[in-house]
Amino acid sequence: MRNKSKFIFVTGGVCSSLGKGITAGAVGLLFERQGLKAALLKLDPYLNVDPGTMSPYQHGEVYVTDDGAETDLDLGHYYRFTHSPLSKVSSTSSGQVYDAVLRRERRGDYLGKTVQVIPHITDEIKRRIYACGNQEEDIDVVVVEVGGTVGDIESQPILEAIRQFKNDNLGHCLNIHLTYLPYLGAAKEMKTKPTQHSVMLLRETGIDPNMIVCRSEYEIPTELRDKISLFCNVDKDCVIEELDVKTSVYEVPLQLKSQRVDEILCKKLGLPFKPASLKDWEDVVLLKGQPKDSLEIAIVGKYVEHGDAYKSLYEALDHAATAQGLRLKLRLLESDKIVSKGKLIDEVYGADGYLIPGGFGERGWGGKIMTAKMAREMQVPYFGICLGMQVMCVEFAQNVLHLENANSYEIDPDCQNPIIAFMENQKEITNMGGTMRLGAFECEIKKGSKAHQAYGKLNISERHRHRLEFNSVYREAIEESGLQVTGTLKGGDLCEITELKDHPWMIGVQFHPEFKSRPTEPHPLFSAFIEAALKQKRSPLVKA
Repeated sequence: MRNKSKFIFVTGGVCSSLGKGITAGAVGLLFERQGLKAALLKLDPYLNVDPGTMSPYQHGEVYVTDDGAETDLDLGHYYRFTHSPLSKVSSTSSGQVYDAVLRRERRGDYLGKTVQVIPHITDEIKRRIYACGNQEEDIDVVVVEVGGTVGDIESQPILEAIRQFKNDNLGHCLNIHLTYLPYLGAAKEMKTKPTQHSVMLLRETGIDPNMIVCRSEYEIPTELRDKISLFCNVDKDCVIEELDVKTSVYEVPLQLKSQRVDEILCKKLGLPFKPASLKDWEDVVLLKGQPKDSLEIAIVGKYVEHGDAYKSLYEALDHAATAQGLRLKLRLLESDKIVSKGKLIDEVYGADGYLIPGGFGERGWGGKIMTAKMAREMQVPYFGICLGMQVMCVEFAQNVLHLENANSYEIDPDCQNPIIAFMENQKEITNMGGTMRLGAFECEIKKGSKAHQAYGKLNISERHRHRLEFNSVYREAIEESGLQVTGTLKGGDLCEITELKDHPWMIGVQFHPEFKSRPTEPHPLFSAFIEAALKQKRSPLVKA
């Protein structure tokens, strides 16, 4: 069953949140710069089928692929670091694995046999690893990130499947183990014992690390590298230092390359190696560290207190600001706490631009409506994404068209004028994972619009994650009053982009452009928004 691909398994030890996804993405980038084709896969131990129904407080943002998979946020890291194909086969949860096996059992596929973790669950995990390597032709390397921490009971079947997989593909697999080296201030020394114990746990599963990447706040002394090499049985040059970055996570590939990680991995896997440049990444880090000006963007959302809930959004803003030589300051405002006595609190005013991101539910709806109204009236740049576009349309209907009881069906199912509503073919859907508009859809842009100016083309493809749409019954009325629909679904009439006429930059999009931004390729809409906000800062039309 083995294909020609090489496989790298990235595991984590000592503690969670070490950045396995960033490390996996950086490794994928290093292989791409060798002229090799890399694919990445996330194996998550949780029993949810996917993170689509999980709270952002639990698991951060839900990242969406072109083919409509709702996946872990680490796939966003993979996209930003590499050009790996990302699809439904790039993300697997234990829930998906068990669901697939149990459905086969119900069909009688196992011919009456007892269904067990070994071999049935482990075989399904191995099948999915192979599927990632076979999704496109000529994939040279598959980087597989294992969620969780070695020692977790949930990840045991995954690690057992990897042990079997390595035995089935001898000479074609290796393991990178990411650990943490704590520094004890009282003793003034760094400790390797947690790493040793983590490697011991990994070995108990039958997996030996080929490379140990050590997260640390301080440089690792040579004697400690030697100690890790000796006690963990890895080559000295395979004990890699991954320091806390000074300016950006995009320093990580540069750190790894400076320690010859690309050369070492190619040698161990029998792949050709040639010195490759990361100058474009060096330029990004340089620009990030030497800003010429600063800019403040206010984000008004429900989950701003959770750093990963809007991960791709923050990164996309940073990409655009960095490319224009700007230091970005984010003013994070919880939408349900910014209204007092029917007015916006003072902390809301004075930003150079306002962004309302996607989300679900009515909490904080009023604060978002009032923010959109303020941005419209004060002529401050506004960017509405998904729910943020719907907010923009409802606010316009309420305060410009003065439509009685205008609202979104999600907020008020009994509203007299549902500006945002379900389409007919969506009303009977009850499956929470059955969202109709999920994945990439093509959009036709109106010539001469601000969206056209930003993209530089009239046909685009962007990713969606929502069920409600702008109600086209109200299109004629809003356009006559100045809110233009400048992007529609290709071959249909669903609203994709709205722009406010006679405003410096007030745009709403039904899709999620943040999913398609890279540090070396900022998304054009974010670039245009940052440019408009900078212009507002330097020459405000209306003083707040």
